[in-house]
Amino acid sequence: MPDAAKILLIEDDPGIRDTLRRVLTDEGHQVVVTERGDDGLGRASTGKFNLVITDLRLPGLNGLELVRLLHEVQPRLPIILITAYGTTETAIEATKFGAYDYLLKPFNVPDLLEIVRKAADSNRLMSEPVSLGGGTGAARDALVGQSAAMQAIYKEIGRVATKPVNVLIRGETGTGKELIARAIYQHSDRAEAPFVAINCAAIPETLLESELFGHERGAFTGAEERRIGRFEQANRGTIFLDEIGDMTFGTQVKLMRVLQEKCLQRLGGKETISVDVRVIAATHRDLETAIHQKQFREDLYYRLSVVVINLPPLRNRRDDIPDLVRYFLQKHGTELGNPKPSIHSEAMAFLQGHHWPGNVRELENVVRKSLLLAQSYTINLDHVRTALNRASEALYSPARAYGEYVDEVLDAAKRGEISDAYAQLLETAEKEVFGRAIQLAGGNQAKAARWLGISRVTMKAKLVQFGLHPSQEQEPEDE
Repeated sequence: MPDAAKILLIEDDPGIRDTLRRVLTDEGHQVVVTERGDDGLGRASTGKFNLVITDLRLPGLNGLELVRLLHEVQPRLPIILITAYGTTETAIEATKFGAYDYLLKPFNVPDLLEIVRKAADSNRLMSEPVSLGGGTGAARDALVGQSAAMQAIYKEIGRVATKPVNVLIRGETGTGKELIARAIYQHSDRAEAPFVAINCAAIPETLLESELFGHERGAFTGAEERRIGRFEQANRGTIFLDEIGDMTFGTQVKLMRVLQEKCLQRLGGKETISVDVRVIAATHRDLETAIHQKQFREDLYYRLSVVVINLPPLRNRRDDIPDLVRYFLQKHGTELGNPKPSIHSEAMAFLQGHHWPGNVRELENVVRKSLLLAQSYTINLDHVRTALNRASEALYSPARAYGEYVDEVLDAAKRGEISDAYAQLLETAEKEVFGRAIQLAGGNQAKAARWLGISRVTMKAKLVQFGLHPSQEQEPEDE
């Protein structure tokens, strides 16, 4: 986990308490421990914690009441409940009261750490402010730029933030769509309620419906207990559906029903559950073409796109690049040993003239690499060129053992040259899987999609994303 979290652990069993503290501390988290529910409520209500882990049965105040009372005063603080198998129904009640998730005893450490990672990330998305227009580096996350295009974006955020309407954010990968969604949320009248983000393209289609709407025990193979979906978690708050264009047609139908009727049924369930959720969606896909090809529901498109915000690619707002570079220099300079970073005018001009197919995300990565190369000196043209070249040097090829590539990427992360090793490794593995699948299927996308357990829409989108789609073979590269 790249960011350490401050965790309040409320547990009176010394064995479980010591194990949890050791495991979490080994992961780099700061852990504060208390044994009583009433004491935990007091500390969590006034302290600055990223998440709370609590047992269900506690002296002073039980876990269910703790969740209910704490969620009233700290609605954006994720609470993970630890409970025995026989008290699952109570855990479900706690989730309705606002618990982020629950974990059944005996639990696996990897499962615990994954839930902690997600909860801490959720807290960060809700709590860390997104600065608009600033290039000072004061905020960790900021939408930077004073171009006419960005000024229009800021005005649109201000115009729609407090309106009870759904928003569709459109833009290429790496342009900052999640930041736009968070800015809308943080300036809305739901800013004190939950903000739940989900990447529709990152979850297999067989699991996405359950992830969104929840499931009952026995709803499908592996559904060993009831689970609350993301829409229920986001009740009275906001849900951000990233890459909505990759959602399967069947899931689109169920999402449309939730938007129309403001209620849902868990997978395998009969109970109708009312939800009050504002939806912010985002996509890099051409939804009009997808509608024409019967891959995206037209009625859902109109439900989601009450307001549309078009985020321009970086190449269309080059005037903002100097501000972005200065922002990233200040953001990363201190952590990389250069509290007063500077850049030569030639290097800045080179960055401003680059095409940036990866948009703002790619620019930030190159600035960070340049800081490492320059050490405490001024970044020059050679540093920037080397940083750009290094971004494409450590590429995986089928001739290499994947383990060697993993070691190389992790070594680069250890040296501080990259900060997204996990994403880079996953993307490389994904590209290899899709490339081999379409090759083995003889170019038959429907067959390859069936093998991988995904929709043909997702299959095509991934082939396009990785430059593997037949229509891209003869296309010239952008200058």
